[in-house]
Amino acid sequence: MQFIDLKTQQSRIRSKIENRLTQVLDHGQYIMGPEIKELEKKLAEYVGCEHAIAVSSGTDALLLALMCYDIGPGDAILTTPFTFIATAEVISLLGATPVFVDIDPITYNIDPKAIEKTLADCKANSAFKENIKGIIAVDLFGLPADYDAINLIAKKYQLFVIEDAAQSFGAKYYDKQSCSLADIACTSFFPAKPLGGYGDGGMCFTNDDKHATKLRSLLNHGQGKQRYEHIYIGINGRLDTFQAAVLLEKFDIFPEECTLRQKIAEKYTSGLKEHPSITTPHIPENYQSVWAQYSILLEETHQRQQLQAYLSEQDIPSMIYYPIPIHQQPAFKEINSESFPVSENMSQKIMSLPMHPYLSEFQQDKIIKAVINGLE
Repeated sequence: MQFIDLKTQQSRIRSKIENRLTQVLDHGQYIMGPEIKELEKKLAEYVGCEHAIAVSSGTDALLLALMCYDIGPGDAILTTPFTFIATAEVISLLGATPVFVDIDPITYNIDPKAIEKTLADCKANSAFKENIKGIIAVDLFGLPADYDAINLIAKKYQLFVIEDAAQSFGAKYYDKQSCSLADIACTSFFPAKPLGGYGDGGMCFTNDDKHATKLRSLLNHGQGKQRYEHIYIGINGRLDTFQAAVLLEKFDIFPEECTLRQKIAEKYTSGLKEHPSITTPHIPENYQSVWAQYSILLEETHQRQQLQAYLSEQDIPSMIYYPIPIHQQPAFKEINSESFPVSENMSQKIMSLPMHPYLSEFQQDKIIKAVINGLE
């Protein structure tokens, strides 16, 4: 059993992918080939944004979004400590300071009330010298954050909002698609994502024409109108044509795969929600997760190790996202000494079960039974 089964998906569309890759070999435009614009057009239409800008990874998408706002030393960005390190890493790479905000204990996404409190505390603290410029909200495990509340706070404090949708491409927030919920949205095409390539890749989305123009320049070494004219200090952040070709074929089956993910999540929840030691994922009304992960919260810390060991004996894989919150990572020990109790508690009790569109009912029945037995 695979935690994420990419092989079954590949066998379904392999001939189409091979045809796409052959077309790239035939036209020979390995950098910025026609598949890039085709992918950007299709994904912009799907998301409902004016601009989709293909980039080399989800991390570079976040980095470029911050560069678009000229973030640097003396600036601060609010974000969650309960996510993959890339979200905070890009802030520090630019010389700015990540200011962590604890998560909501129900959705595991950044807590808007905690954002408001953090902003007020920073303003009242004379020792806090950084200039808070924006918020990076993360759509953890495929569930969008509360963008109505976040955007309202941002407007009040004149901040920009970046949607870290690395895990949520395909999710919905009321009548809007993920990647359309902030000033700039960023997603990842890492192979394990709901829409993943066969290597690294990412995309930025925005409705702002000026942002789109600047992002396209920044990802190509700050290039101006002429090839060797450079108007910004940029990076090599282009998505290669081969990855775009793969993603185009994968995108054709993506809506169907999203439906399959929903059914699998519903079966998990139905089978596990009554267990006294398990809290299954909560999806607020008018939200739709894309289920990048299916994560359960256990009542006691020791139960996770116990359950993981039992599942391993049954040849069932499991994962922990994330065992060490970012503020406790060695790389950030000089930056933040605060405690974030909700994130710290979740990191000790949460675990993820196999989740992909090709998980069979037989496999799910085995997993559900094993989870229940493993907690006895």
